[in-house]
Amino acid sequence: MGQPTWLWSLGALVLGLLLSAAAAFLHHQSLQRAEHTRLERLAERSFDAVENQLETCGLLVRSVQALFLSSDVVTAVEFEAMYANLRPGELFPSLQAIGFAERTDRPAIGAEPDGREHYLTVLVAPRSGNSRLVGLDIATQPENLAAARFSRDADRPVMSAAFQLVQRAGMPGPNDGITIRLPVFSGGPQPRDLAERRARERGSLAASFRVSRLIEDALPVEALDRFDVRVLDVTDGGDKQLYSENPTPTAVPADATGQLFARELSYGGRTWRMEASADRDDSAAAWLLPVLTFGIGALASALMATLAWSVAGTRARALALAKDLSAQYRESEERFRALNELLPALVMLARAEDGQLAYANQACRDRFSIGEDTRLVRLADLVEDMALRERIVAMADEPGAIFNEPVRLRAPGQAAFWATLSVSRIELGGHPHLLAVANDITELRVLSEELSYQATHDSLTGLYNRREFERRLNAAIAALDAGGPRGALLYMDLDQFKLINDTSGHFAGDQLLAQLAALFAGILPADAVVARLGGDEFAILVENTDEARAMALAERVRLEIDGYVFGWEQRNYTVSASMGVVMLDGPGLSQRALLAHADTACYMAKERGRNRVHLFSEDDSETTQRRSEMEWAGRIREAINEGRFLLHYQELVPLWHGEQAEGVHMELLIRLRDENGGMVSPGAFIPAAERFGLMPQLDRWVVDTALANFSRLHPSGKPVKLCAINLSGPTFEDDSFADFVLQRLEDYGVSPQRICFEITETAAVSNMARAVEFMQRLRSAGCKFSLDDFGSGMASFGYLKNLPVDFIKIDGSFIRNIETDPVSYSIVRAVTDIGHQLGLQVVAEWVADDRARDLLRGLSVDYAQGFAIHKPEAALCFRNQETVNRN
Repeated sequence: MGQPTWLWSLGALVLGLLLSAAAAFLHHQSLQRAEHTRLERLAERSFDAVENQLETCGLLVRSVQALFLSSDVVTAVEFEAMYANLRPGELFPSLQAIGFAERTDRPAIGAEPDGREHYLTVLVAPRSGNSRLVGLDIATQPENLAAARFSRDADRPVMSAAFQLVQRAGMPGPNDGITIRLPVFSGGPQPRDLAERRARERGSLAASFRVSRLIEDALPVEALDRFDVRVLDVTDGGDKQLYSENPTPTAVPADATGQLFARELSYGGRTWRMEASADRDDSAAAWLLPVLTFGIGALASALMATLAWSVAGTRARALALAKDLSAQYRESEERFRALNELLPALVMLARAEDGQLAYANQACRDRFSIGEDTRLVRLADLVEDMALRERIVAMADEPGAIFNEPVRLRAPGQAAFWATLSVSRIELGGHPHLLAVANDITELRVLSEELSYQATHDSLTGLYNRREFERRLNAAIAALDAGGPRGALLYMDLDQFKLINDTSGHFAGDQLLAQLAALFAGILPADAVVARLGGDEFAILVENTDEARAMALAERVRLEIDGYVFGWEQRNYTVSASMGVVMLDGPGLSQRALLAHADTACYMAKERGRNRVHLFSEDDSETTQRRSEMEWAGRIREAINEGRFLLHYQELVPLWHGEQAEGVHMELLIRLRDENGGMVSPGAFIPAAERFGLMPQLDRWVVDTALANFSRLHPSGKPVKLCAINLSGPTFEDDSFADFVLQRLEDYGVSPQRICFEITETAAVSNMARAVEFMQRLRSAGCKFSLDDFGSGMASFGYLKNLPVDFIKIDGSFIRNIETDPVSYSIVRAVTDIGHQLGLQVVAEWVADDRARDLLRGLSVDYAQGFAIHKPEAALCFRNQETVNRN
């Protein structure tokens, strides 16, 4: 059934009027959004202007600092001349004065000596209007004094809190001011650390500004006209007002009555909050264009009312839909571009047909120095490797292709850098494009290579370490089992090396080992694998050789060492070595057996007079190995039965938390007395105990003894807050050991939270699954775990994410060299940062002096352990036994 024509016309008219009203409303909303965007940009420019003004003021102080760096003595005439040449008053109307305060122990004239540190102002420019500053002791101004000390410790510009300018006291207008300070050091290279900066400080250089004038001069004129601006100092948790256009300013909330823009600016150790508020424009002019839009829509509605309702309705809906889709597309594109512009990753979009860049975000443009016209650059040309370039170009014809590999990127005229590059083929607007995202991993690769080297090489000699040598030996055994050529294992031990250590010290012994390592390079074949296994023990693996050539090579090495004279501090030492040779001449060999045979052959060389080469044979093995095993196994078991093992302790101290008020943090160390009461070095019996499977028995003795005497460990009587106990790898592989620990904790009433077990990184990584299971079992009861010797054999930081530990203890070889070796310093810093990111506490061992302690504190290491902290001593429960043995 049809309806009257006028009814359809009336419906079309009403619809047209409604659409016109909606269009007018949307127009008004659009104008308001445009105004908001303009105000937002103006506010951002204002905030940037103030921030840039602070940076420029800091550069002014830095330029004056250069005068002091170039001259040990700066006179008042030179200081005034410098000020006149710089003419800072023209660039900084808010500048009040530039002054230099000399660091001294003497107070200001007329003040009583108090033994404190003072900073007396001796140089001021300009003198006019600032004469009251001469002789001013900034130690009397807490804000200025705090800024001076902070700038000295950080060696960067530091801004003080607002304070009353002395020279403007009693003058009209606001006299609130700030200072920007930099330290002045004595001549020489730039101080490297906190201690040197404090020692070489000559004084403090400062520029004082009227803060309200500084802010007002920085603000654009348009911002002053459009906004009510307020600046607050929120550094200390308060809202101290620094500047406001109105006498009694109030922040206008971002609602229907006004618009508020705010940002926090951080400079020089302080944080300012800037607020710019503007009233919403609801004037008649703001409604004029929307009203005009409505009038035009009403006229069009009247004309369209004469047409059929279906055509008019369809057209109106089509227009509304098109407008909505267009707005959505623009908003989506704007969001995409805004997000990508802020990303630190390099984002590129290239046309597939020619590879030219259609888009590059800000980080990419800055990294490759690309101008606004990105079409001048091709994506593939940024890749250094030609083969990878061809793969990226070929992706244009491969729908769904994805490229994700580490590559070296390079722009013309720039150095190449490593990055992870991900490229995928996508469709945009019906045309194929290549979307590429790259992340700079240069520093990560350098650190990874350094860590990889450290993981496979001995830090003292630069030779392979034991772990890498064993891996190479396993590979040679596998090759031999597969039908490869024969080889030989040479095992060398220096004769009477302990004499050098005892006579001239361990440092002299280390130097001898390093020199012998350099000597090997000239006498061994290029394909020989040389390693330091530990102490003065070296191993050489030679492949594709026979018995005669292996013995000749060993004899050549022995003769070279025998003819070597080591000089140290007016002493000369003759050096010799005993060597054992084992042939790799058949399948079915094992690494452990080869090393044991080589050790036996070396032992036989020593037994037969030292300074000789001995070839292993089965006859030697049957006699010597049996005697050696029975001797060490018997001595250790006898010592346990006779009670000749005892416990020493060494304290750990926090570097950041003051004294250990809540108790002592210590590590227990096992010691052995021989049959005559003399102390046996742990390095002598622990390797033997590990080799012959006695460490689990020793570990059980340590745990049982420590828990039974837990209240009698520290001689001071202080409670033990945390007690660290070392465990060997075979011990935590024992299925019954966790139950043993839990039972002893219950028997002796010791809280599990006060026990920390230390496991070496090498032992944990060698059997990751078993280590994690063991650690989780005891951690669920409350015990803690520490990863000992971290860095000595590391292959990846990724192990830390899989091991449930609470502490990591950095290997002492890095701490020993931290003061002289930049690589060791960087590794300690990296381990500390990553440990803290994983929520772990970091311990540094082998801390030998206060200098090392200060460096570690500067790196935010949590605990320190070493002779500079506490030398190991007998636990309280063993003091009487130790006295009896000495008597």
